[in-house]
Amino acid sequence: MKAFLREFLVMLVLAIIIFFLIQATFPNYHVEYNSMEPNIHSGQRLVVNKVVYRFYEPGRGDIIVFSNPYNPEDKDFIKRIIGLPGETIEIKTGIVYINDSQLDEPYIEDLSSHSFQRQKIPNNEYFILGDNRNNSDDSRAGWTVPRQDIIGKAWLSIWPPSKWGLAPNYSPILIIARSMSDYLFLSEVDLWR
Repeated sequence: MKAFLREFLVMLVLAIIIFFLIQATFPNYHVEYNSMEPNIHSGQRLVVNKVVYRFYEPGRGDIIVFSNPYNPEDKDFIKRIIGLPGETIEIKTGIVYINDSQLDEPYIEDLSSHSFQRQKIPNNEYFILGDNRNNSDDSRAGWTVPRQDIIGKAWLSIWPPSKWGLAPNYSPILIIARSMSDYLFLSEVDLWR
């Protein structure tokens, strides 16, 4: 009986340690606003990967959670990275230009009527926009996100069940790979083995 109790306590302690380790590296985030619609909705829950940016730099199209730029003690924001450090960005009647080239944005439905004058993104900072351009407080307000304020990358959608799956991050390389798989008549299962 003593051995069983000792094993049970060891397993309980290990389970608690593993639980807190997972929560520290992959916390969940409750979306409260509709600035990322139609891809992420208010009420949706996402698992955020806090580890990925220790190994890779944030990339264009990544959906990130970051500290509130107005009040870091308030609710965190969730938006999509559009511009990278050192790039120039301009928005003309809703169309985004990076270094004078039009950005392909298949993840937005409605273009914003707002423009944004050409500006260079500071080093170590990111220009972010919400997918719902007509209802988003984002870098068009004059602020960028410092690298150290990025909490993590949206990774999985866990609620509601109808939205289970990977977060809708956009990667041009992934889109090209998927289109190549269709061209070569390969299934996605074959492509990702």
